[in-house]
This record gives sequence, structure tokens and C-alpha cells, in this order.
Amino acid sequence: MTVSKQKTIARSKEYREPVVVWGEKEVKISFYAFDPESGSLKRKLIRLNRELKGIKGKRAKKEYADGVAIRIRDELKGGWNPWMQQSDDLVYVLWTEACDRYKAYLVKQQNEHNMRPESVASYMSYHRVLMRWVEKERKNVKYAYQFDRRVVDAFLDYVYLDKNNGIQTRNNYLAWIRSFSTWMLGKSYIEKNPTEGIPRMKPKRGKGRDVIPDSVLQKIHDYLERNNRHFLLACYLLHYMFVRPHEIAQLKIEDFSLSRQTLLIHGDIAKNWQDAVVTLPVHVIELMVDLRVFDSPGSYYLFSDDFKPGREFRSEKFFRDYWTRKVRKDLGFSDRYKFYSLKDTGITNMLRANTDVLSVRDQARHSSILITDIYTPKDIKQANKLLVNYKGVL
Repeated sequence: MTVSKQKTIARSKEYREPVVVWGEKEVKISFYAFDPESGSLKRKLIRLNRELKGIKGKRAKKEYADGVAIRIRDELKGGWNPWMQQSDDLVYVLWTEACDRYKAYLVKQQNEHNMRPESVASYMSYHRVLMRWVEKERKNVKYAYQFDRRVVDAFLDYVYLDKNNGIQTRNNYLAWIRSFSTWMLGKSYIEKNPTEGIPRMKPKRGKGRDVIPDSVLQKIHDYLERNNRHFLLACYLLHYMFVRPHEIAQLKIEDFSLSRQTLLIHGDIAKNWQDAVVTLPVHVIELMVDLRVFDSPGSYYLFSDDFKPGREFRSEKFFRDYWTRKVRKDLGFSDRYKFYSLKDTGITNMLRANTDVLSVRDQARHSSILITDIYTPKDIKQANKLLVNYKGVL
């Protein structure tokens, strides 16, 4: 190492203490650090006007500004140099401001159809739980940069241990935090993704749901026939037409064709982003007619308030909550019989009834027969009749 370079490295640690400069229009942190290009100390200003707008009271503003100055002083003592390393004033943004911007980002993504409404609703829910936990537990996350591995680990323990959630729920939160952290990293609010090295937990059992026996299906039907026939219609769409819950929530009456006995599922709500047409069974049509569904305008959502047609959108959580808090609670069946189990059960029962696999594949909108075959019950898989009596030359 040359003498010149050694001197440069030594001088790079030179600085003058940061001070808060209160002007009539601007509030700034002013400090000096060695600039290798000029060979002398150079003044660095960090403006705080944007951050201080969200803080009420002169005392609180002063505490915030003094806190930033102390943070910069500590970094300068540790060898940080703004002229020799990349730095961004956004590092000093408040945690609450970063969270507000994230929520605005999600809303914009939904409005521009880059994210599905149900995805945005889920992300907002995860984020709301995180913010409440930070506030309740008084975690040291005043600034965005303080959202680190320590905080993430503690939050995941809270979700899994303190809240007594299952492995899948914990993994869902981890997946969301990864996405949130990637966004934070892209905005330079943090210097490293805090989820790096945190593994998913492996559940012992598959999807955590089972195929529903016929006896339970009958009880569900009878219960809904008495108590909520509109929700019974939602169950029909999932069980007989394999329309996913997030798709059911966004269906409109105009998507149904009685003359063709079909339902058009638009690509912007479908899992694979492709338009698809599925068959509308007669008994489903009869229930819809009996409920006078088609008396409502075509622009109405099929399921709005009280699961009846209406203008207001209700997310898929609306359906899951009713299944869990009403149907399953009142009938007392296993928590492994989930709302989505109706789809798995419908495919399995359709195959059990000897419906050809291609028809089932098309109705379920599977990309391959191999996926459909997963649902085929082991007890009905038989030898291929075309091969039983086959005998070649050998």
C-alpha cells in the first residue's frame, strides 16, 4: 500500500461533529467529512423537512432531529464516510413514513392491475399486524433502517409461538416479509434484506386440509339450505366448477351465460392470467334462478353484502370467515375440512364417478392431466384394459 493511500485512508476518518441547523424554511443536519477528491473536509447536509412534516410539536421535532445527529455522529466515529461510500438521505426516513409509502405503493399496484385485490388485502393485513406488534412491544424501530434480522426473528416468533399459529401461517408471514424487505431495500431504507438466511419451516403434513366425506357434505348442504342459500351457491361454484375463492369473490353476474350454460373467468382474476370458460351444471343454474340472481344488474358482483348480489366487493376472506365462524363451528366438524377442501373434494368425487379425466382437467383448468391425476383416489385406480391381454413377440 502506498504512503499516499495510507494517508487517504487515515484522513478518511476525519470529521467535524454534526449539528442541527434550524432555518426559517429548512431544518438540516450539517457536518464535515474528508473528501478524497478535494483532499479536504467537505460539508454534508441532510435535509429533514420531509420527515419533520409528520411530527407534531416543537419538542418532538427537536428530539427527532437530535436523534438523527447522534446517529450520524456514531456512524462517523465508526469510520463511515459519506464521500467514500454510497449514502442516501432516505436511510434516515421514519419507520411510519416508510410504512405509509409501502401502503400507497400497494394501492397503486392494485389500481394499475399489477396486483390482485386479494393479494393487496393479504399484504395489508400482514403489514397491519407487524405495525401493531412493533408499537405494542415497543421495539426499537423508529427509523426504517432499524428493521433488521433481530426484529424479523422476534416477529416470526410472535406469530408462531405467542399467537399459537401453525407452520403454514408462519411461512406465509415470512414470504410476505421477504417481499416487504425487497421493497424496502429497493428504496434504500435498509442496507440488507433482513430475511436472508431465515428458512421456511417444513410442515409434517401436506396442505393441512382433507377431502370431505359424503356424510359431512350432506350436513353442510342441509345446513346452508336452511340458513344461507347464497353461501350454498358459493360452495357449489367451488365444489362443482372448481372456481377458486379469490375468483368467486370477483365474479359478476354478466360473466354467466344461461343460453350457453357457461361461466367466463377473466384472465385478470385467474391464477394463470388466462381467460377460461367452465361448464355451468343444471342444478347450479336452478339455484341461481331460484335465488333471483339474474334480476340484478350484470355489473353487480355475484357475492356482495350477505353473499347477495351487489355493488360492493367482498374479498375471499369473507367466505373463509363464514365457513370457519359459522358453518364449521355450528356443525362441529374437523378444522382440516376447510372451505377450499370443497374444490379438492369436488375433483376427487368427479373422478370417482368415472368422469373422464380430460373433462375434469378442463373444468378444473389444470395445465396437465398429471395434476388432475393427483386427485384420483388410490382405491379406484385400475389396470389399463388395453394392456391386460397384450402380448408381444417375446
